[in-house]
This record gives sequence, structure tokens and C-alpha cells, in this order.
Amino acid sequence: VLDPEQNNTFNDHYLEVDFDLSDVMFVATANSMNIPGPLLDRMEVINLSGYTEDEKINITENYLIKKQLKNNGLKESELHISQSAIRDTVRYYTREAGVRNIDREMSKICRKVVRDILLSKPKKRINVTSRNLNKYLGVRRFDFGKAEGSNQVGQVTGLAWTEVGGELLTIEAAITEGKGKLTLTGKLGDVMQESIQAALTVVRSRAETLGIPPDFYQKNDIHVHVPEGATPKDGPSAGIGMCTALVSSLTGVPVLANVAMTGEITLRGEVLPIGGLKEKLLAALRGGITTVVIPHQNEKDLVEMPANIKQGLTIIPVRWIDEVLTVALEDMPVPVKENKKLSSSGMKKKKQTKTKEITEH
Repeated sequence: VLDPEQNNTFNDHYLEVDFDLSDVMFVATANSMNIPGPLLDRMEVINLSGYTEDEKINITENYLIKKQLKNNGLKESELHISQSAIRDTVRYYTREAGVRNIDREMSKICRKVVRDILLSKPKKRINVTSRNLNKYLGVRRFDFGKAEGSNQVGQVTGLAWTEVGGELLTIEAAITEGKGKLTLTGKLGDVMQESIQAALTVVRSRAETLGIPPDFYQKNDIHVHVPEGATPKDGPSAGIGMCTALVSSLTGVPVLANVAMTGEITLRGEVLPIGGLKEKLLAALRGGITTVVIPHQNEKDLVEMPANIKQGLTIIPVRWIDEVLTVALEDMPVPVKENKKLSSSGMKKKKQTKTKEITEH
């Protein structure tokens, strides 16, 4: 039916009548691309981004609440749902690209308010706020990533894209004495595991510049973990986050907690473009992040970003991993050669001081 080369007519087996489909255009919608290949091959895919949090709140305020008030026989003088309650409903009770579940939650609130009015007959309008929202919707079902309260060594905030929006992605790296074993945990896909391998090679190639012993990978075991181990994770966009976590763990320099990053990394340390930038930036803004590092080639996508994203975030486009480290780390590591010079000059000064003391005595 969907193949334009074969769909001139469609024969209904029950009526045994041919239907002319030569001038018909079929439009289908789907929340996931996991559909049979032959079917997908006969379609032109148009990707539409989900609603932003602000868009969901506006739709709920202006349309969904009014619709549910009417459906449940309520008046605006009997029920008021505050914007804070709507925001918490979006964040903690739904996880979707659209507003279908938000509509259901508003319907649930209205039904319970109708019951309260019939049983207790309140004289004042019922106000639903973020404080009493759990009375109507129960315990919070979901949560969202938030920025760390303090700078941490070996921990980086990455950004991930999902079918229901963006998420903050915590990346952890730990170094222990060993024989060079690399452990990857967190239900990571093949592409993400390869990104970690690439990130490790970048660190090895820049070891002396970063003040790291060149043989660190032979004398230490490296463990990279991405929390929420039951959730599958994949994709190359965490490459610069993995690299930054490794550098921080190996040098002991903390990563700034208010910085998040996304970008693929090459063996030369170049930062390549990624997808889902809008959703990722929205997740960063929602989670309390103030600075986001993005690939330079994604700078053109900022033209289409909502104004609140540009105003609420400091967005820094970069080309190379060195620029990422400059932004993300508390201090840049001192190169190995400079470390040697500092230590040797310190030894000379110490010897001179000691000789002087002996002479004076």
C-alpha cells in the first residue's frame, strides 16, 4: 500500500472492489524508529523535536486544564492549578516528548477535586500547588539529573539525548594500582565503549603535556562507570566527557560542577559534532548547569535555540580537547618537563640554604 510503484489500486478482499490510491499521500506518526526496515524504506522520515518544558507548561495552562475542567464539570472558581504544580507534574510525574500523560494527570487532579467538593463542600476555591500536589498525584515517579554541589575529581557531567528529551549523564573515572586493566561498567553500548578507548588514546598521546607519567596505563587499572547501570547507554557524544574524567582522575584536578559537555572525540583530540543539541541544552538548564561545552560545528544550531536557553546558559563552542580541559578543570595540569624543572630548582635552593646554615654556625 505504501509503495508508490505498486499502490495504484488497493483491493478490499471483503468488498472485492479496487480503491484508487494513485493520488493518496499517507502520513504516519511514530514515537520510535524501531519499525520494520522494508516499511521504513518506503517512507520519508521527518524528525520533529518534542515540546520543551516551557511549551508543555503553556499548553497545559492554556488548553489542557480548561479542557479537563469542562470534562469534569468544574468551574475556574472551584479549582486553580498553579504553575509550580504544572512544572512539577511535567518533571516528576511524566516522561514524554508530547503532552498526552500530562493531560491524564490533569484529569486525575480534576476527578479528585470533584470528589473533595462533593464530600467536604469547601467554601473557598481549591488551590493545587507544588506543596500539595502529591495529595492528588501520589508519590513522585520520576526524577531528573541535577548539577553536583561541589567540584569532584574524576566526575564529569555529560549530556545525553533520549526519545523523551535530554538528560544529564554522570561520567565517573577511577584510577587504582594495577597492571593496566580497563574496566567499563554501566551497561554501555559498543559505540560508547569505543569512545572510551579513543579517549584513553588521546590521554596517552598528551600524557607529558598533562603532567601524567607516560607509563600510567601500564601501572594502573582504569575503571570508567556511567551510573544508572540498568539503563542502556550508547553513542559517541560522551567522548570529550570520558576524556575529561580520565584526565581529572589521573592528575587529581577536580572538574567544575557547573560545567556540562557533549561532543565526539577523535584520536587527534578533535571535537566532532553531535545531534539532539536542543534537548541536551534544555536538560542542562533544568539541572542547574551554567556552562555547556559543545562542538564548534554545532554553533550553527544555536540560531534555532529558544531565547531562554541562550540567556540561561554560557555556551562555549570548541574545536579541540585542550579547549575543553581549559574550561572544565579547576586548573590546567602542569606538564611533566615543567614539573621536573620545578623539583630540581627546589632541590638546588634547599642545598644552598643548608650550606649557608652550616657556614653561619
